[in-house]
Amino acid sequence: MGMSVTISAADTQDAEQIFKLRYLCFQSEAELYGNYRIDPLVQTLDSVRAEVEADLVFVARLGDEVVGSVRGFSDQDGTGQIGKLCVHPRLQGHGLGARLLRAAESGLTNGRAATRFRIHTGHRSESNLRLYRREGYARVGDATGQDGGRLILLEKDAAAPAYVASA
Repeated sequence: MGMSVTISAADTQDAEQIFKLRYLCFQSEAELYGNYRIDPLVQTLDSVRAEVEADLVFVARLGDEVVGSVRGFSDQDGTGQIGKLCVHPRLQGHGLGARLLRAAESGLTNGRAATRFRIHTGHRSESNLRLYRREGYARVGDATGQDGGRLILLEKDAAAPAYVASA
């Protein structure tokens, strides 16, 4: 019998697995751009621990193994910034990325009162762009990353909470 993948908030004990997973997952992005200076490949384990402590970080678990993660935080204007979404290469294409993205959106809406979400990805990252468009994100501009790479910025409004009326 197979195990189910569960999504939950990360804790500091997950930091090392998240660190290793990001390093593995972002190799393909680095190769696509010929740029191995992208943030997930140069950040330290301590910086991942700091993210887990300060931000909303969600993980996908298969048993005890972290097989996906995403980070979210709110900026000064209430926009939920979502980033570092990754899924282990052997589990990509099964909807885990969308589940993690929705977990981050939900956490940012409910826990941080975000009214809008912003995400970015490299301009050649077609699978990422397809996922974000499918999840309702629209391109709002371009930017240059700290590593010099060209990024596409995407946003969407946070959905208003649904209220059930009873008679």
